[in-house]
Amino acid sequence: MDDKSLLAACVNLEDALKSGEHKDIDGAELFYELIFIQDLVKKFMGPVDILEILMKRPFYPNAIIAYRILLTIPVTVATAERSFSNLKLLKSYLRSTMTQERLNGLATIALENDVLEKINYEDVIVDFISRNTRRMALFNRE
Repeated sequence: MDDKSLLAACVNLEDALKSGEHKDIDGAELFYELIFIQDLVKKFMGPVDILEILMKRPFYPNAIIAYRILLTIPVTVATAERSFSNLKLLKSYLRSTMTQERLNGLATIALENDVLEKINYEDVIVDFISRNTRRMALFNRE
């Protein structure tokens, strides 16, 4: 990004974060801070790594605020929309009597399906059985 467009982006961020006379960052100062920290960061570093470096150097307050906002705001709202549609499917008429804890568990399973596919079910079953002596006597395969 060239200097002119970077300065414009910094000023736009300042305007977006302004509330009346109060502003969270100064766009011009943020621009100069970003120019200075270019020497500190490497090309392969992500925003979390950059924020960790900046937190060790508190003399970049505008850049710290900007990176904290960057890491706080979600990139898209598609995940939230998917979770609401999944929740709608889970909380059907037949399941309207389930507890909140069970509903939360089912929603997590539905949303984190890729993590669920990596779980070894045999280990989960063995762990479940081993937590109760009656289950151990009933389901012991040895």
